Amino acid sequence: MKLRDMILTSLLMVIGLVLHQITPPIVAGMKFNFLLVMLFISIFVNPSPKNAFVAGALGGIFAALTTTFPGGQIANLVDELLTSQVVALIIRMGRNVNQKFMVPLVGFIGTVVSGTIFLLVAMLVTGALPTAFPVLFTTIVIPTAVINTVATSVLYGLVNAITRHIST
Repeated sequence: MKLRDMILTSLLMVIGLVLHQITPPIVAGMKFNFLLVMLFISIFVNPSPKNAFVAGALGGIFAALTTTFPGGQIANLVDELLTSQVVALIIRMGRNVNQKFMVPLVGFIGTVVSGTIFLLVAMLVTGALPTAFPVLFTTIVIPTAVINTVATSVLYGLVNAITRHIST
């Protein structure tokens, strides 16, 4: 993995952390999960397994430091590491698919995978969730996936334009 790739991944994840911290809730206490969005974008920029691991580790650590969910520290670490590898695999498999289709698809699927892993691990760690899994899934995970789909599409376009401009 090149130093340039590691620096770009680290910067994207830090930007995700800052945006995640300063973003107010939009609807019913939900907000864009910019850490997850920037995780997806950093993997789009470089879908290698090593970069996915680095991005997932950074995302997991940052999310664990900022979570308020019971059992969320361990759940975030596991969730981000596993999600990053799943997303990297999806991106590598869909290399020939149009980016205008692939980016929002990854934003949605990646968030659903992340939310599912997070809730399952949190349930294993704490023994129970604050509310039933189906309720949390339908009221938090799915709406967040929709919001993250939009955010991933918009921010990927910006990051892609900037990295193309810097590379030339």
